[in-house]
This record gives sequence, C-alpha cells and structure tokens, in this order.
Amino acid sequence: MTNTIGRLHVLTDFNLQQLHSHADLAAMAIEGGADVIQFRQKKGSLLDILHAAESTAKVCSDLGACLIVNDRVDVAQAVGADGVHLGQTDMPLKRARKILGPKIIIGITAPTKALARRAEQDGADYIGFGPVYETASKSTSVPTQGLTAVLDVSNNITIPVIGIAGITPFRAADVIRAGAHGVAVMSAISLAEDPVGATRQFVAAIESVAARI
Repeated sequence: MTNTIGRLHVLTDFNLQQLHSHADLAAMAIEGGADVIQFRQKKGSLLDILHAAESTAKVCSDLGACLIVNDRVDVAQAVGADGVHLGQTDMPLKRARKILGPKIIIGITAPTKALARRAEQDGADYIGFGPVYETASKSTSVPTQGLTAVLDVSNNITIPVIGIAGITPFRAADVIRAGAHGVAVMSAISLAEDPVGATRQFVAAIESVAARI
C-alpha cells in the first residue's frame, strides 16, 4: 500500500472499452510508467465489480502502483485499495473518512475553486479539477475550465491538483506547467492501439516539465 499522490492517474473503464480487462489495462499502464491506477466501473453487479477490482488490486500490489477506486467506498475497503476517488454526489468525504480511516487516500472531484477549497477543508488528500479540456469520454454539465482556472485553483489550495478531461501528452505538460501536480487520463490510454506506448508518452511529457519545477 502506498500513500503517494502520483502524477499520472490512469483510469480503467470497462464501459468505455471492452478490449482489455481492468487488470490487463492496469498492467500495461504500469509497465508504461503510470504510478496510479484508478479503477472505474459504473455498471454491473457488485459481484462482478468486486471480482474485477480484486484482480486489479493484485496487479497494482504486485507491480508497486497505487490503486484508487472510483466512487465506491465499499469496494475500495473490500479489496484493500490505497484510496477512493469521490464525486460531488457520492458519499460525503467526512463520512468516507470515518469508514476508511486516516491512512487511506481520498480524492474529490472539484470543478470549481470554491469546491476545491471545501474539499481541502474537509480533509481531501487531492482534488480532481476539470474538465480542463472538452472530452467525449464523460458526460458533464460543467463548463470547460482551461489552464487559467488550473493555475487559479492550484494557487489557492495546498493539496495536489490533478487535471482531468481531454488530456493528451502535449496537454499534460501544459497542465503541469499551469500548477497541477498531475493528470488523470482515460480514453487517450485505454483506447490506444498500444496502451504501454501511450502511457510512456504521458510519462515523458510529465517528467520533462516536473523536473524543472
């Protein structure tokens, strides 16, 4: 288990693609250099979700990556994940903290500066901020934020900011330059012909900027 908030969060989503299992996609992303895997499965029976999460947890444990479960506090607890990522309509952060304890990473999607500040005050370990760019991978009514907003929110909270939505390797570098700690990526890796190679491109872009910060 690791409490490190990594810079490259790769989301696995079996609803977005069915070519790779969560565990296989996690293994490829980690081979490419990803330090965080976020397990994301919105649909399916709890039994199926647990089975997929357990397999993914084993891959992350064996390969030394951080596993964060999207939305589901119960699944994160059941598989011994390193953390959970919650949206604004998921279980409240303070209640999740009571269940999971102080050592588990809890991230919160915060699409505004006010929500980012509230997340920090409530004890979040990091926020997912965005959408930074337009994306077709996730439906949202929140307007695109852009790099100026990334800079603004990064300057107003002390916990790590992870840029989300529409991130490409080139854009990843810009998001880090704007003050974000890291980026979260889904379709650009999970739908790539070569997920390992795609992940390496992101890692190279992030490291080229992070080394200068």
